[in-house]
Amino acid sequence: MCLVKDEEVIKIIERCGYHYHLNIANRVLRPYILQLYLDERTWNYIELFTEKLELYRYKGYLLDDLYKQVAACSRFVQTVRNGIHAVKTKVKSDTRAPDKLYREMTVNNLPNNLKVFADLVNSLFVRLIEFDKKHSGNNLPMYVQMQELDNVSYILNSNG
Repeated sequence: MCLVKDEEVIKIIERCGYHYHLNIANRVLRPYILQLYLDERTWNYIELFTEKLELYRYKGYLLDDLYKQVAACSRFVQTVRNGIHAVKTKVKSDTRAPDKLYREMTVNNLPNNLKVFADLVNSLFVRLIEFDKKHSGNNLPMYVQMQELDNVSYILNSNG
């Protein structure tokens, strides 16, 4: 069991959560993004990652939990990229929602905002790998042992 209390890690997680809620899971996009298929476990990890920072700020994160949250975020990024056209179409066709200009700006900026989120999550992933290598001693680092992390960098760094 390896606890992560690294201040830089905490800062990146804060930035990820802030960006996610302000630009991706905001009041305009959230209802449509929630319609994309992700399993409940993935949504739970994303919620822990983006909303529950206060639970971990002082006691630290378990490294394997952070890796699982990063993997969930990469699945989220991939799912939104694959469903971005459907989200855009639904948001633009929703005549009930007020503030058409804000909706248009939000939906048109979604690809860029998703890229920023993916870059933030990837920078966290890189930092966690460095931490893992440093603290694994003579043992195999944890990230090498977790199969769900195999494609994380590829997914986060791809353009769609």
